[in-house]
Amino acid sequence: MISLALNVPARFPFALRAKLHSARRPNAAGWQPALPRGIGARAFTLLEIMLAVIILGMMSLAIYRFVQANVTAMRVSSEVDAVEARYDGLRELLTQQLQSLPPGTGALAGEPLKIDGHDRDELSWVCPAGPGLLTRYATGDFQVSLRLRPHDAKSRQLDLGLLRKPKDDTAVSNEHETWVRLIDNVGTLQIRFFDSRLNTWVQRWTDTVTLPRLVKVVIGRTDATAPKEITVPLARMPL
Repeated sequence: MISLALNVPARFPFALRAKLHSARRPNAAGWQPALPRGIGARAFTLLEIMLAVIILGMMSLAIYRFVQANVTAMRVSSEVDAVEARYDGLRELLTQQLQSLPPGTGALAGEPLKIDGHDRDELSWVCPAGPGLLTRYATGDFQVSLRLRPHDAKSRQLDLGLLRKPKDDTAVSNEHETWVRLIDNVGTLQIRFFDSRLNTWVQRWTDTVTLPRLVKVVIGRTDATAPKEITVPLARMPL
């Protein structure tokens, strides 16, 4: 290969010929001009790469926390909605059952009870077989009680539910009783009856001739500070 320096006239100074020779660099394709000095110094430094990694990590952590917070909020909201749906179902059930009671038959009774200083009142009524109490295919009338009951023998947790048995059942054992659990983990149960003759709320109802105008059920909740109150009208209130 003939050196480029041979093409430079001899009259050029040696320094100029050396500068022209150094301006070209060999590569696989042949002799081409070399890149300027500033272009080779534009690569990322280690500090810049570390800063980029840290920024990406912080953005990923922020996105993860945002998604996690939204998932937690949705889960809590769904749990709250499920609990409230149970109370709404209890309201509908009591309204259906109590408003269908005929007066003059002693079909409703209520007793105030206290255990360890906490209200555990009971509400009892007589109803025929039907889908409301899951007795569609049964015969005869049933004695139904709204009450609190321990979750199990070893637990102090109380559940709200319905205890039902045939009205004419005189057996000493509880083999014909059926427990229908409605709401888990309830603290207290307070039941009041509005007596229109006294124009006030009373704790006990034993009248076998008339029915109260209102029945108020107050449920102490363990998952909320305020109790849940359900009021069921049994007769039309005067205007």
